[in-house]
Amino acid sequence: MSRTLDIAPLRSFVAVADAGGFQRAADALHLSQGAVSQHVRRLESAIGRPLVERSGRGSRFTADGEKLLSLARGLLALHDEVLQSFDDEARGTIVIGSTEHAAAQLLPCLATTLDASAPRYRVTFRIDRGTKLRESFAAGRVDLALLIGPADDPRATPVGDLSLTWYAAPGWRPPRKGEPLPIVAFDNPCALRERALGTLAHHAIPVTVAAEANQLAGVQAAVSAGAGVALLATLGRTPEGLVARDDLPRPKPLPLALWTRPGVAPTVAERATDALRRLLTTPVLTGVPPHDLVLAKGA
Repeated sequence: MSRTLDIAPLRSFVAVADAGGFQRAADALHLSQGAVSQHVRRLESAIGRPLVERSGRGSRFTADGEKLLSLARGLLALHDEVLQSFDDEARGTIVIGSTEHAAAQLLPCLATTLDASAPRYRVTFRIDRGTKLRESFAAGRVDLALLIGPADDPRATPVGDLSLTWYAAPGWRPPRKGEPLPIVAFDNPCALRERALGTLAHHAIPVTVAAEANQLAGVQAAVSAGAGVALLATLGRTPEGLVARDDLPRPKPLPLALWTRPGVAPTVAERATDALRRLLTTPVLTGVPPHDLVLAKGA
């Protein structure tokens, strides 16, 4: 058999699933979106079947894509295990968990920082809902976890705030006065959902939940289709196909904390904390000009 499944395309394919989209996978892997798309096409050519199909304005895995995804995870794990077994300098793996809200902009920079400051560790990522990440952290499957919420635990260190912005489709128009505002929200439980509903309730704005989704890609797709507005943490980068709305009440920021599993080297946790604090106070990620940065910590 002359067909071959190369490791790099398989890694891109799994990243698309874990990151929730081609662009976010490209950011996490430090590749272009075109390179990730090309990797998936190479896999489709080797398999001989489509792995991804269009779904509205987005895309989803086919049944064959889901099958390959499950097998690819095992192949990559075995591949990495083999390489690590021959690396005399390897001391272990740092697993970083994050919600989707912070992943696209923060994780690539955090990985670069740890690669430079802790080169004898291999960094891997786990992107999931907050409740699932907390469960993984409690079970010891995640070493460092970026979680939204108060840092009222000795294992949690505040690193900054996530600024929140309302987004809608370019042609979306608000409802008439007195009619409920349609919003697109994440499934419960979700801090962004609570903040969106709480902010609007505080300003006595009637609301109807027009669409719900479990993942960021689903929320963005519903907003792009004109279902309503959504409150998102994009760290100053407007999602493709959406526009920011400044005609709705400005929400309060959400605190972000880095949770560190006992046993993680203190220097690794310290460098990760410092890197995140720097990232969350840069104009690019806060979306404000430098002279306004003193008070610009957002959620």
